[in-house]
Amino acid sequence: MGTPNSTAPSRNVRLDFFRGVALMIIFVNHIPFNPLYFYTPSRFGFSDAAEIFVFLSGFAAALAYGRCFERAGMWLGTLRILHRCGQIYVSHLALFFALAAICAFGNRWLGGEDYIHRLYLRYFFESTPDAIAALFSLRYVPNFFDILPMYFVILLWVPLAWSLSRMHAALALGVSLLVYLGAWHFGWELPAEPAGDRPWFFNPFAWQLLFFTGFGLGAGWLRVPRAGGGLTTLCLVFVLVSIPLGHEPTYQSVAFLGAVRAHLEPWVDKSHLGLLRVTHFLALAYLMNRFVSWRPHWLEWSLPRWIARMGRQSLPVFLFSMALSYLAGMALDWTGREAFDIAWVNLAGLGLMLGVAGVLEWLDSKPWKVVAAVPAPVRFPPRPTRIAWRNVWAGQVALVFLAASPLLISFSNSGDSTRVPLVASAGQPGELVYQSNGEERIEWQDGI
Repeated sequence: MGTPNSTAPSRNVRLDFFRGVALMIIFVNHIPFNPLYFYTPSRFGFSDAAEIFVFLSGFAAALAYGRCFERAGMWLGTLRILHRCGQIYVSHLALFFALAAICAFGNRWLGGEDYIHRLYLRYFFESTPDAIAALFSLRYVPNFFDILPMYFVILLWVPLAWSLSRMHAALALGVSLLVYLGAWHFGWELPAEPAGDRPWFFNPFAWQLLFFTGFGLGAGWLRVPRAGGGLTTLCLVFVLVSIPLGHEPTYQSVAFLGAVRAHLEPWVDKSHLGLLRVTHFLALAYLMNRFVSWRPHWLEWSLPRWIARMGRQSLPVFLFSMALSYLAGMALDWTGREAFDIAWVNLAGLGLMLGVAGVLEWLDSKPWKVVAAVPAPVRFPPRPTRIAWRNVWAGQVALVFLAASPLLISFSNSGDSTRVPLVASAGQPGELVYQSNGEERIEWQDGI
């Protein structure tokens, strides 16, 4: 998410491809009660797609903003980062309100599931004035929505890290490491719930270490270790050993592995980016870099190029995938979770993400300018045929319908009943008394 969208040939295709892969894994993992979640790579090791996303965002930020700092200077570079922070902030708010609306519509139209409660948005709907104030000040960050605020905070630290690197790159990286250690030692966290003591799930004081590790590699402060059989073997052994310790059904069924996993739990903590998570991800990244360097031609295949498009459009595709994942969960609630339903919902969602990325890239090419640049020959237009007139009228009708759609929405809501619960026995079957259009009605409801 750190680079502007571009289709220039100078882009790093590997970077875009793996960011696209991370977006696909995030989509599958965020579908509520998705059985495919247990078969994603994140279930077979200590790290998951979040590490890929943050690390590559740091790498991409170095390519984009480092070049800006060098060419435009410190203050204009900082201004560009503040502009990107504004985009991230607005995107976070837009995503929250979009998902809140999806939950409200789901509760109203689908029934059977309390989608507001499932997404832990009850506080927002019950204490809306306080929740909105806390939401805009980032003191209210529900668990499903915390990766963008974390990225927002870390981006604000980039100008300081860059200024420190002008003295020495080791100074910038050393400060990042000290902040990470300080977060563990002093318990630095940011509050995420005004009505409680829950912190941000992604602690930015810890996760900035992975971001600036990627930033350091992208900026040239760090070097990828030279390819060697010894290091490759060590990384491969570590990744293989982590599989049974990261696969929950395995370590829960074997007493010895369960004891080892319990001992390692603080070191694989996700909120505070446990050290084993960092080590596992860096080992995987090294192995993947070796593989891609060994067989680079496969990135030119059709599917990898489509996935790389998602990486180039990472922010809008991420926002779309987060909303789509919750809609996919609703679809599975409606259809059931049989093998066929699971397959088509997940594949349809991934297909939509690929399609949206393609459309966004096409829009980035500004096709209207290309068409406008071609001068049309001066000639008298041919007399419209009957089929042409039919197409014109069909287009006009579609445009009128589109223009009138807000009125249609208002008319469809004018006859709705307002159901306000007056008496309810939560969690147990019984009578629920509602006030509907000024009249009291009694309905017998099953308990939740």
